[in-house]
Amino acid sequence: MLRRCFLGGVAGALSLSAVPGGVMASSSGLRVPPEEAPHQRTFMQWPNSREVYDDVEFLRMTQSTIADIANAIAEFEPVTMLAAAEHHARIGRMVSGAVELWDIPTEDLWCRDAGPLFAHRPDGSLALSHLQFNGWGNKQVDTHDSQIATRVAERLGLPVIPSGVVGEAGGVDYDGHGLLIGHESSWVIDNRNPGLSRDEIEARLLAAYGAARMIWTPGVRAEDITDYHIDSLARFTGPNRVLINLPDEPDEADPFHLAALETHDALIAGGVRVEVIPEPWERRVDSADFVASYANYYVCNGAVIAAEFGDEETDEIARDALARHYPGREVVMLNVDPLGELGGGIHCATQQMPA
Repeated sequence: MLRRCFLGGVAGALSLSAVPGGVMASSSGLRVPPEEAPHQRTFMQWPNSREVYDDVEFLRMTQSTIADIANAIAEFEPVTMLAAAEHHARIGRMVSGAVELWDIPTEDLWCRDAGPLFAHRPDGSLALSHLQFNGWGNKQVDTHDSQIATRVAERLGLPVIPSGVVGEAGGVDYDGHGLLIGHESSWVIDNRNPGLSRDEIEARLLAAYGAARMIWTPGVRAEDITDYHIDSLARFTGPNRVLINLPDEPDEADPFHLAALETHDALIAGGVRVEVIPEPWERRVDSADFVASYANYYVCNGAVIAAEFGDEETDEIARDALARHYPGREVVMLNVDPLGELGGGIHCATQQMPA
């Protein structure tokens, strides 16, 4: 099942909003650290559902890619792979000894969306700041995946603090210093949060992350399964600083290109420092649905794990940009083309547990 399928339609005008006086909308006291802060471990999910993957050969390729990502991260920090026990013997033959297997059943691989969002409480202890996953608006089977976050919290003995919103962590990005960005299309939508206004959703997201301000842009509704997650387009690399992946020659007939330009302009208008890196011109996979996002990288202890697409020039531009934005970290670039064919990337497949 592809996460992108072009159906038509572009969302409305951009807007910038903030909580009055920079005060958080809730007294939850939670604070999600930036991704580049130290981690205890990385969580990942094993894809296995035949309801999701009807092509067995492609499922095997996807599983191999997930194992490659896990092994790359495990060179720098512990990795916990979530999967039903029946799959552990096979997974164990594919991953290094530094990858721990937990008996938590999964359907698909998208741990950024279905996995646990961790936050610090005022005393420094960890809790689960819970964004309820529902299969991207009930578009995909999620019998197990919608329960993963709370099952991880139960195993770790952590409290679960509901956010009051349905959605996915891939639908927002946070600089860890008070600022969130997100597309309206994946939050202000009836398949996630019927009856809630954008202001109500914003207040709950600010509380869930411990943020003070949010920049909204329209995004794109109903053209891909995620309703256009921000994490394949724009990522915070530090306080009020964003790396954004844009095409050199935007296609005015492509709603994703138009929405990406709107997001770029909104970030600039919101006072964010923005660096643009190009999309690859040459790719190994020639498909309109293929997501070639350098922005969908993952920051772990001592490294940045990113995708390469076979375009020597743009791969090197992306590598250099990541090295500048994350000095002192090794940049490891992997061929993760099966995830691009599914409409995602490395960030979508990972979720950090802060130290």
